[in-house]
Amino acid sequence: MEQKMDVISTVKIEKTPDVYKIVDALNRTLKEDDLMFGLALDQKDRSKMVFTIYRT
Repeated sequence: MEQKMDVISTVKIEKTPDVYKIVDALNRTLKEDDLMFGLALDQKDRSKMVFTIYRT
């Protein structure tokens, strides 16, 4: 079964060592509300990260 995910918002932030902890806490807390959060390194600027909010 394929799960559809809609991007709600995307923002670039400065790369920070502990930001993944916030993303993990958001995913654990809000998964029942059909929200999912992603974090990735920016492909063009490795000093930035891309934070994305999805509705599942």
